[in-house]
Amino acid sequence: MKTTAFAAAAITAALALAGCHANDLDDTSGGQGGLGETHRGGALSILSSQTQMDWDPAKSQSLAITSLGLVERRLTTWKIEPGAEPQVVPDMAQDTGKASDGGKTWTFRLKDGLKFEDGTAIRAADVKYGIERSFAPELSGGLSYHKALLAGGKDYSGPYKGKELASIETPDDATLVFHLSSAYGDFPWIASMPAFSAVPKAKDDPQKYADKPVATGPYRVKSNASGSSSVLERNPEWSADTDEVRTAGPDSITFQLGQDPTVAAQSIVADSGDAANSFTADFVPAAQLAQVQQNSAAKSRLVTSGDGALAYLAMNVESKGLDNPTVRKAFEYAVDKNAFRVAAGGEIAGDFASTLITPGIPGRQDYNDYQAPESGDVDKAKALLKDSGQSLGTLTMLTKNDSTSVSQAEAIQQGLQRAGIKVKIKAEDSDSLAADATTGKPDYDLYLGSWQPDFPSANGNIQPLFDSSQIGGGNYNISRYSNKEVDGLIAQATEEVDQSKAQELWAKADRRIMQDAPVVPLIYTKNSFLHGSNVENFAIGSFPAYPNYLKASLKG
Repeated sequence: MKTTAFAAAAITAALALAGCHANDLDDTSGGQGGLGETHRGGALSILSSQTQMDWDPAKSQSLAITSLGLVERRLTTWKIEPGAEPQVVPDMAQDTGKASDGGKTWTFRLKDGLKFEDGTAIRAADVKYGIERSFAPELSGGLSYHKALLAGGKDYSGPYKGKELASIETPDDATLVFHLSSAYGDFPWIASMPAFSAVPKAKDDPQKYADKPVATGPYRVKSNASGSSSVLERNPEWSADTDEVRTAGPDSITFQLGQDPTVAAQSIVADSGDAANSFTADFVPAAQLAQVQQNSAAKSRLVTSGDGALAYLAMNVESKGLDNPTVRKAFEYAVDKNAFRVAAGGEIAGDFASTLITPGIPGRQDYNDYQAPESGDVDKAKALLKDSGQSLGTLTMLTKNDSTSVSQAEAIQQGLQRAGIKVKIKAEDSDSLAADATTGKPDYDLYLGSWQPDFPSANGNIQPLFDSSQIGGGNYNISRYSNKEVDGLIAQATEEVDQSKAQELWAKADRRIMQDAPVVPLIYTKNSFLHGSNVENFAIGSFPAYPNYLKASLKG
């Protein structure tokens, strides 16, 4: 299936890497302590570089705790709090689903009293329709895990020609039964994806729904002007009695669109006027991070995540020379991770990485199979290259064409040069980079990128990047790694309903993949955000490395 971790991954690549976990909350995470009392009232602003907001859940890649989560509820959602592991919890459903048939069938019942913004009751058929419309070609672009999981999903093209998806049953107004093509233990997390929102068929206009969806969350869209702003107001039909994760503090929330991240950060550092009631949706640029470190007032309003996305160097294992595991292991030692991190902004940019499963993901095991100083072990790399008997020539490395990405690529280039490995950098815009790396005949040897899973399971770390089914076709197995043993472990872990057993299998797959060294883990990136002095409950949990919009409020 087309990789669905592209959502968070692409955001991370565009904003942080120059490329959407177990986090100790310390003094560098200003304002990231606990969550306090929620005061109601005020107008909150979110400063974003996005030029438009698409509120259609079928097309959304929004994380459960960010923008769309304010407007649309799903069957399940995420409970994200500082200092605690992420949890999947009921949202519109009464529980997180009951598995039967060995994990191939999942049943959910809706809570009583759920209403759309117009006061009509939310029915199981509305959720079924919301999911079905996500299959329509007219509404492409959203997260799509469910499209491959639901039986018959591969041949279904949405409801607009009068067809229903038989694998979603609604025996009554409160019950949904999902029949999967194979067992899938993480289906409760899948039910937290945007497509699992309720959409009333009578109100659906696929051309206009993105601007004026029928809200089920605490806010509804008041206005949505591309390039300017998107304004949310309270939804009077939302009930806190049925919602354990959203606090709905502000009276209104305005997304200020098209904001330059540098200018936005500077305005919140100044903290005057509306900036006091604002926070940044984009990562604070490196230059402003340095500025904030020298400004005690601003530093107290800087919130830095723990370890988040994995920044990594992928090696195309089909390339001549890189098809040799000994050569790839030489790269594990040759890379200068410290220089890469300096180019990313220094220590605040992230901790050094050695595993594929990122910190904060339940079941992760910490290990390092390639022990070396942070700057690498050049002698070890040279010895391995000599043992391999391979001649590599000049390798081509793909990266994004922004200044930070290029600087990071140069740090990798220079580190490899010490071991006699020559690298040519090919910097491209995001669209070209994605096309060259994920489709067609590969014309690269190395790829510099980053990855954050769409939900806090090791499934999202491992399957999209290393399952052989994810090679090409727009998918993100960019190292083009194929190993039958690993594919088997992935299949076992995916189908395992017992999460403790699944986590053991994912950890085993992690170590098995690194034995083959298809990628060099570089750092677990940390994201920094700024908020104004009147913003409270602005916090980042152990996953994802983004603030929880559902909790943010303004001081009374």
